[in-house]
Amino acid sequence: MHSSMLPTWRALSLVVCGCLGLANADAQALTRAEAYARAAQLEALGRALFADPSLSASGRMACTTCHDPQRAFGPPNALAVQLGGKDMRAPGIRAVPSLKYLQAVPQFTAHYYESDEEGDDSIDNGPTGGLTWDGRVDRDRDQARIPLLSPFEMANDGPAAVVAAVRDGRSGGDVRRIFGADVFDDTARAFAGIVEALEVFQQDFREFYPYSSKYDAYLAGRAALTGQEARGLQLFDDPLKGNCGNCHRSHRGKDGTPPQFTDYGLIAIGVPRNRAIAANADLSFFDLGACGPLRTDLAGRGEYCGRFVTPTLRNVALRQTFFHNGLVHTLRQAVEFYVQRDTDPAQWYPRDGAGRLQKFDDLPEPYRGNVNMEPPFGGRPGAPPALSSSDIDDVIAFLNTLTDGYEAR
Repeated sequence: MHSSMLPTWRALSLVVCGCLGLANADAQALTRAEAYARAAQLEALGRALFADPSLSASGRMACTTCHDPQRAFGPPNALAVQLGGKDMRAPGIRAVPSLKYLQAVPQFTAHYYESDEEGDDSIDNGPTGGLTWDGRVDRDRDQARIPLLSPFEMANDGPAAVVAAVRDGRSGGDVRRIFGADVFDDTARAFAGIVEALEVFQQDFREFYPYSSKYDAYLAGRAALTGQEARGLQLFDDPLKGNCGNCHRSHRGKDGTPPQFTDYGLIAIGVPRNRAIAANADLSFFDLGACGPLRTDLAGRGEYCGRFVTPTLRNVALRQTFFHNGLVHTLRQAVEFYVQRDTDPAQWYPRDGAGRLQKFDDLPEPYRGNVNMEPPFGGRPGAPPALSSSDIDDVIAFLNTLTDGYEAR
C-alpha cells in the first residue's frame, strides 16, 4: 500500500535490468544515466504499442480502445462490456477497469495482515491484492498478456501472432534497438519484451499516478474543499453513514503516502445480475470473480466465490459504467445501490414467477453467505437508508474532487 511519486533508483534498475534480462554483473555495470535512457526507450515503446491496433487480430483494437487516456484509462463509453474478438463483435463478460493507480497494488494473498488503517498488523484482512477484477495476476506484464490473447479482446491466436505483428509494424525497429537485432528469432523472448515495454509505460507516474486531483491539493494545503465537498468527505468516512472509507481509504498512509482510495481487498457485495451481458443469457452461467471462470487457481474454493477486487475511487467521476458487470451508468446509481441494497431491495433485484424477490440473483445460493453486510449494508427492508438524497449529493461532490488534473485546470 505504499506508493511513491517517483521510482527509486533501485526499483528503476530492477525494471530496466528485468526487461533486458541482464545478469547481475551486467546490472552492476549499468550506470544511472544508461538505466534512465533505457527506461525512456522502453516507456516510448510501450506507449506506441499501447496505441497500436495492429496488435489485435482484427487490426482495429488497441489497448487505448478500451482504456481511454481521457477517461483515466478506463472505458470510453457507457457500454457494460466492450466488444472485441477477431470480428469486433465478441462481447466481454466484465466492465473495463481503470489502469490508473495500480502501482501500489500488493501481490494477491489469501490472508493480508498489514492494516494501515487500524495500525494493527495482526488483523487479517482476508483475500487482498492482485490485478484485474479477480486478482489473478500480480504484475503489469502479466496483465498485458490477458487482452492480447483473450478471444473477446484482441483475440490473437498466441504470442507468435503478437510478435509477428510487432515485427512487421511500426515498432519493430525500436524492439530490435532495445532488445537486440536477433530478438525476433526467439518468440518467447520477443513477446516478453513486448509485454514488459507495456509494463514500463504503465509505471509512468505522470500518466498513471500523478496525484493531481483537488483532494491531493487539499491534503497538501493548496486548495480548500467547499462546504458540500467537506460534508461529503465526512459522510464518506462516517462508519454509521457511508462508511466508504472502510474499503476506499481516504487518509494518508502512516508513512505519509497519498491515499489510494482502496484497501485492495476482494469483496462480495451482491451486485444484481446484468442481463445486458450476453453471457448472462445462459441462466447456468455465473461470473464468480475470484473462483472463476476467468481465474482458475481458486476454482472450487467456495469462500472466494462472488469476490471482486475493490477498485480505487480516484477518477471515479469519469466513469460511465460501475461495478464489475457494468450494471449501472451513473455515480448516483452506484452510491444508491450501497444504501438501498438491503433497505429497498425491490429497487435492485427481480421477482420470480411467484412474485418472490430474487435477492443476490447473480450468486448461486451456496455462496450468498460471502456477501458483505457491513454498513452501509445490513439495514432492514423499509428502514431509512444510511444516506439521504442530499447526503448522496454531498458524497458525489466529494468524489468529484478525486479527478486528476485539478491544478492544471
